[in-house]
Amino acid sequence: MTIMKVYRCVHSVSCVCTKGHLSEEVIFLLLQHLNWNPKIIASLSRVCKWFDDLAKRVLWKEFCRTRAPKMMLDLQSSGSHSIDGNWRALGKLLIYCSGCTKGGLFNSTHIPGHFAHRTRFSRTSGKSFLLPQCRSDVLYVSDPCEHLDQGEEGDVGFFRGVFKSFGVSKVRKMLIGRGARLHPTEVCPYCKAKLWSMLQAKMIPQSASCRLGSYDDAIEYFVCLNGHVLGICTLLPLSDSEEASD
Repeated sequence: MTIMKVYRCVHSVSCVCTKGHLSEEVIFLLLQHLNWNPKIIASLSRVCKWFDDLAKRVLWKEFCRTRAPKMMLDLQSSGSHSIDGNWRALGKLLIYCSGCTKGGLFNSTHIPGHFAHRTRFSRTSGKSFLLPQCRSDVLYVSDPCEHLDQGEEGDVGFFRGVFKSFGVSKVRKMLIGRGARLHPTEVCPYCKAKLWSMLQAKMIPQSASCRLGSYDDAIEYFVCLNGHVLGICTLLPLSDSEEASD
C-alpha cells in the first residue's frame, strides 16, 4: 500500500490555516482551471509556509511546464527531475524582466523590473552567447526586452536565460579555470545565488551582439551559480541593426 506524505502547516498558531484549508488536490485543480496564473500562485505563496511549500513543489512546476513545455522537457532530459535554483525561480525568470538600478549590477540608469508576459526563449539563440569551445552547452536565451529612449543610455535591452545542467557545463568549468570572481554584493534576482560576470571573464563572443542587434562594446551579462542568465545591452537604431543583420 502506498502511503502519501502529509504536508503539515509550519507557521504561527495565529495563521488561519491551522483551522483547516483546501487540500493540495483541490488547489491543483483550481489553479489548473485558471491556467496556472502566475499572479495567483505568487499571492498564494505569501499566505503561509505551507502554501509557499506547495507553490515551490507543485504549482510553479506546472506553470513552467504549461508556459514552455518543450523547453522544460529539454531542461529535464538529462535524467534529473529537479531544476537548478528551484521551480519558482525558473517561473519568475520566464515572465519577469529584472530591470536595473543606478549603481547596481549594471551600474546603469534606474529601469524598474516588470512582468513580461510574452517572451520567446531560444536554444538556437543561446549558442550565440557562448564561446566556440563551449557551444556543446545548452543555453536558452530570451529576445531582448526593449526599453527605448533611456537618455544617455540610449535604447536599452535586457535579456535573460537559463543553462541546462549548469553544474557540469563547460562554461562553469571555464569560469572556474579562469579564476573568475563572484560579484561581491549583487545576487541573482531570480534565485538569490551569487553571480559571475561573463564580461570580466572575457567570455562574451561577438556573435552575442549580432544576435541582439546591439553595439559590440555595449553588452554585459552575468550567470549565477544555478545557471540563470541576466544581461543588458545598448541596442542599435533599427535601421543600423537591419543593415548589420544583412
